[in-house]
Amino acid sequence: MPATTLQTGARARSPRTLASPGPLIAFGLILAFLLCFLVLPVGTVIYTAFVTETGAPTLGHFGNFFGQLVFRESFFNSLWVALASTFFASVIAVPLAYLTVRFEFRGALLIQTLGVLPLIMPPFVGAVALQLIFGRSGSVNLLLDDWLGFTVPVMDGLVGVTFVESIHYFPFILLNLVAAMRNIDGAMEESALNLGARGLRLFRRVIFPLAMPGYLAGAALVFVKVFDDLGTPLVMGVSNMLAPQAYLRITSVGVDDPLGYVISVIMIGFSILALWLAARVMKGRDYATLQKGGNALQKRRLGRWESLLAYGWILLVLAVVLAPHAGILLMSFAKVWSFSVLPDAYTLEHYATVFSDAGGMIGNTLLYCLLAAGLDVVIGTAIAYLILRTRLPARQWLDWLASAALAIPGLVLAIGYLRLFKGVQLPGSDRLVVQTWVLIMLAYAVRRLPYALRSCMAALQQVHVSLEEAAQSLGASRLSTMRRVMVPLMAGGILAGFVTSFITAAVELSATLVLVSTESQAPMSLGIYLYMQSIAGRGPGAALGVLAVAVVGLGTYFSHRFVERSRAAVQPSSRA
Repeated sequence: MPATTLQTGARARSPRTLASPGPLIAFGLILAFLLCFLVLPVGTVIYTAFVTETGAPTLGHFGNFFGQLVFRESFFNSLWVALASTFFASVIAVPLAYLTVRFEFRGALLIQTLGVLPLIMPPFVGAVALQLIFGRSGSVNLLLDDWLGFTVPVMDGLVGVTFVESIHYFPFILLNLVAAMRNIDGAMEESALNLGARGLRLFRRVIFPLAMPGYLAGAALVFVKVFDDLGTPLVMGVSNMLAPQAYLRITSVGVDDPLGYVISVIMIGFSILALWLAARVMKGRDYATLQKGGNALQKRRLGRWESLLAYGWILLVLAVVLAPHAGILLMSFAKVWSFSVLPDAYTLEHYATVFSDAGGMIGNTLLYCLLAAGLDVVIGTAIAYLILRTRLPARQWLDWLASAALAIPGLVLAIGYLRLFKGVQLPGSDRLVVQTWVLIMLAYAVRRLPYALRSCMAALQQVHVSLEEAAQSLGASRLSTMRRVMVPLMAGGILAGFVTSFITAAVELSATLVLVSTESQAPMSLGIYLYMQSIAGRGPGAALGVLAVAVVGLGTYFSHRFVERSRAAVQPSSRA
């Protein structure tokens, strides 16, 4: 029988109602987890914004919010920074993606890899480094003033926040756009060329429209991330934005202040609106091509002057986007760096300070992020299995609920935890739940669950159901089949989800600032922020930032090595 017939028959049987109570129990446990640590905290925030102290419905809190100049200014500032950052991130990412995918480049893979590096550094850490390089007394402006007699104030106020956010988050557009362009059928381009489309017109009328789904997905993520960011404005001394105002209201006025919840609802609303608009723009339009994995866009050679301009642009972009990494590395070794292009003296004392004073922060980061990432892949694998391998009613709700965490700012989730668990004590203890590190870890897990879920879903979709059925026909129980067959075959996707959750949780600051109650609970992200608040502590803060980048980078590297080895081990057996 042809292989296609076997596959079709297997697919027809793939989603099935399972007789055992296992799937129902898993469904109930996951639903309870999402309700307790996502739906109820966010629902509490929304409810509090629309009721009075007595519980009566009201819109007065919103009227009070828009009636105060500082809040109106903060709202428009956040909106302006998010839109401007999305625009400038596109200016960086779109040419970089097009040049490396469309034309022959030496080191194209290296260029794309270096372009993703900003994601592994917290944006508030990059802000401090960029102030030393592009600030009024930074390296670049000192050189410009000395050579040309003028300076460029790109690190002042909202312009500086926009500059930092654009550099940090443009990889979201780059990654999605590169993937989308690689899936374009080359025949579409050839047809356009035969009809006379060339250069910018070809890109504007054919290539970019076909890659629009990838671009919109990345642009929506950039808008959401920038709109919700708390650490960067605080480090740069900008408080007239929504996230800093929400944090200041909750920490200064108190957890009962309604205006903090109004700001949180506005942040949730605009995050959902951005994701909805990205999906709405694509609705009803056909971006499909006739081939996939066949004839991709033909790589073309650039002329001499074109190559010179292209490499010049790419080197300029990489120099700017990698400046935070260079700056933070220099700062970690700098004994004195003030009003000079480079540090005046170097030392290793900052690293000694970090290892002696901040060793607990490194351990806390590993503990919280490992537990959060592990919880994410377990829940993500279970949700993927329930959706793709069962016919349980309402199983799709789990995907919707888990994915909704993308639109929930970490600050809002943390505020919801404080409100929901206010006064709740641990069983058998006098200690309050909000005083424990468990909520920090759970906030990390809930916020990163969508990343792990997408990876686990993709991995399970590539495992044919006939392999599972073969194991069960040989007497393996469903649990044994999952443990010995499904999980090993999904190892690459599970690991990818684990690493993504781990590295993004390691740089989480918004939820951390609100939920950490004692110094002993502080992870590296909070330690870096506290160090960076004083000039004297920026050296140790930079050293801790370098260690954070190293931890994330090494984790990513070894995960890729593991995935490659797994593929190499699977391929010989499949050929056999």
